[in-house]
Amino acid sequence: MKRKITSFLKDDAGDWRAELECGHGHHVRHNPPLITREWVLTEEGRASRVGHELDCKRCDGGEGASSSQPPRADERGTLEEDATNNLASAQASHYEVEKQNIKTEAEMKAEAAAAGNGDNDVANGTNDAARSAPRAQPPEEFTGIKITPASRAAGGIPAVLASAKHAWREMGATRSLRTLLQVNQKDGFDCPGCAWPDPEGERAHAEFCENGAKAVAEEATLQRVTPEFFKKWSVAELSHQSDYWLGKQGRLTHPMMLREGSEHYESISWDAAFALIAEELNGLVSPDEAIFYTSGRTSNEAAFLYQLFVRQFGTNNMPDCSNMCHESSGTALTESIGIGKGTVTLADFDLAEAIFIIGQNPGTNHPRMLTALQRAKRNGCRIISINPLREAGLMRFKHPQEVAGVVGNGTELTDLFLQVRINGDVPLLKGIMKQMLEEEERRGGVLDREFIEERTSGFDEFARALSDVSWADITEGSGVAREQIRAATEIMIKSNRTIWCWAMGLTQHKNAVANIQEIMNLLLMRGQIGKPGAGACPVRGHSNVQGDRTMGIWERPTDKFLDDLARACDFEPPRASGYDTVEAIKAMHAGAAKVFLALGGNFLSATPDTEYTAEALTRCRLTAHISTKLNRAHLVAGRRALILPCLGRTERDKQRGGLQFVSMENSMGIVHSSRGTLEPASPHLLSETAIVARLARATLGKCSSVEWEQLAEDYDRIRDLIARVIPGFDDYNVRVREPAGFYLPNAAREGEFRTATGRANFTVHELPRHDLAPGQFLMMTIRSHDQFNTTIYGLDDRYRGIHNERRIVLINADDMKEANLAEGDVVDLISHFEGEERIAHRFIVVPYEIPRRCAATYFPETNVLVPIGSVAERSNTPASKSVVISLRRAEN
Repeated sequence: MKRKITSFLKDDAGDWRAELECGHGHHVRHNPPLITREWVLTEEGRASRVGHELDCKRCDGGEGASSSQPPRADERGTLEEDATNNLASAQASHYEVEKQNIKTEAEMKAEAAAAGNGDNDVANGTNDAARSAPRAQPPEEFTGIKITPASRAAGGIPAVLASAKHAWREMGATRSLRTLLQVNQKDGFDCPGCAWPDPEGERAHAEFCENGAKAVAEEATLQRVTPEFFKKWSVAELSHQSDYWLGKQGRLTHPMMLREGSEHYESISWDAAFALIAEELNGLVSPDEAIFYTSGRTSNEAAFLYQLFVRQFGTNNMPDCSNMCHESSGTALTESIGIGKGTVTLADFDLAEAIFIIGQNPGTNHPRMLTALQRAKRNGCRIISINPLREAGLMRFKHPQEVAGVVGNGTELTDLFLQVRINGDVPLLKGIMKQMLEEEERRGGVLDREFIEERTSGFDEFARALSDVSWADITEGSGVAREQIRAATEIMIKSNRTIWCWAMGLTQHKNAVANIQEIMNLLLMRGQIGKPGAGACPVRGHSNVQGDRTMGIWERPTDKFLDDLARACDFEPPRASGYDTVEAIKAMHAGAAKVFLALGGNFLSATPDTEYTAEALTRCRLTAHISTKLNRAHLVAGRRALILPCLGRTERDKQRGGLQFVSMENSMGIVHSSRGTLEPASPHLLSETAIVARLARATLGKCSSVEWEQLAEDYDRIRDLIARVIPGFDDYNVRVREPAGFYLPNAAREGEFRTATGRANFTVHELPRHDLAPGQFLMMTIRSHDQFNTTIYGLDDRYRGIHNERRIVLINADDMKEANLAEGDVVDLISHFEGEERIAHRFIVVPYEIPRRCAATYFPETNVLVPIGSVAERSNTPASKSVVISLRRAEN
């Protein structure tokens, strides 16, 4: 029953209680604190809440006093919410079917003003008037482009040489050999690159790929960024350097602080750094004025500790890199099959009869996947590649550890290549399914009728909608001829064990959720879920991005997770949804969020709308980054800024309890250990877990009953706590010590679909439409081969034949002719969205085999063109693969 607050009184324990008009009390400051802790920070804060209504369980006949949290799922009683929570109790999947209540910046600004916590100086962007404005974008200078024919094969001797070159340059020959032989070994450390799984049985001595070697070399470099470096270089001067140059300066060695109005970072003690963050956090009117970001390189142990600290502080504002990559996959899969993760294992690739790879470039982004594809091909599997670009890694693979990969032609991978237009995936997928329906009518036996009738829901509506789609719209929208669609369909029909793989080529469009759900429709039509050699395979791009989400790093937690966390850690966590990445940027921009803390990552360069995001960060009172290396996010800072250097994945982690190890979860749901072997880059480095624990103690003090120091001393204690909270982690400390780790439960993999209907669900979607004006292109951002996420290893894109340059735009030669452009011309790129224009200056035109009216550019250089408001429906992921642009000749 709702009752109004009449006053606030302290109880005998010194904690505050809200006195309600019914005469009952509401405990607003527990030990640890509730989300309502801001009520008791100031007299004004308490006064502003008088008259506010709270639920009183005593009036309802319950024991104690209720909190002001929203009703729980068992009180709401909706089927969909109950299904989500039932799922969370049985397996680690925390994606919502659809994000609710996504707020605009205007709404955030109005709420901040109404609450009396607006800061005009911050909101107007005047907080850094005494500091030279740094560049948010990389410099526009060219580096000397050279064009060669695109490669038709990945791997081979060039990959070996490139690996050796990067490793030796950064680490030296002896250190390189010793370190690389420990990558992905059962007693070694997990590659800090992609999340592709390791073999469960015997592993090669060189169980790493070219880009994995580059990732290790970047972290294990002998170069150092010391306090003397920051004395030499001002923040503004550093911002005029390229992202490649910044990364090559080496490992950070000391905690550093940028004072208000200062031009240079200076060293600071760890205790002073933690005290500063605690001061800023505890000075906020509400915990929701703080943003806590997480990168996918963070370990399970650090991620769990981080979310525990943040929720004890009182907010769910935990945006992470999942929001920008596979959030769309989780949203789509949860509704379709009841879990936001893939359903296949590495062993399934050896059993598959057909593998479809769509919106993914494994040769650059997940090179170890090529060995799995090679084994599948040798087993008779047929491989179909669907992509706007004919990527080398999709065509042929030369295994560098085989004779044929060194002196021979390697293995041809792709049997059928479908060059789809950018965001033409839904029309293409509908074409395959429509052809399947027609073949079912013609000859029968195409659909798995038994599976559809007994295990799925919504097929009739789906089939009716599909029959209404015209072949003209399918071929026009996809850019793929009907003959090719028919050929792909025949492969799908003949395969009894089919895997579909995808990555961000599908997840970063306005209709991203539809993209993935059309794949699920295809698999369901053939009954290709819950059987060996078949299923869905979203390939994660960062080594522990999936594990971080499993550990509770997400802004919209289920009630079931929060209930389990509350019981295990003896506190009441906040229930209101927090900000995802896009919302967090808007909140900072609006002045509704004032402190930003990042556990890893390069937030500025990874996010959309670079200039807008930069303005958002500079409006903060404090920005702080837990990092291993210097990046652009350190330079575009709040009034005050901190750089907190941490141990890397490759380094030994010694705490008071002895040498520690951490754990990760790969793309296929296997949790395994990782043990660094190198001496830390600096004696001043702390582990991520130690940083989080000390920060939690400094911020929460006696308000937290968690033994933070003890948890950080022995990571087994963290894992014991995880086992009490997260489903599937029983006997965590025992099973994680098994050489190959252990699988998390995955009901859909076993053919059980824990959805709202209790079945796998067919879904219906409209065809996407792009009404391009004359001279406009649909642009997608991509990685170069010398790149992992925002880390730039070098300036070559070897497989595409582009060398020593990143400021390029790939377009079709016929489009170039029509626009009166020649190879090497320099243009500005202009994006168009809802009447707004954004400009990226000075890019070199490169003719390329890409569909008409399509363009491709590297990120982060063109993230400036991605509007903050252009996002995927239902997942709120930035639509970085669907940017409408035009080209204009550069003035000089």
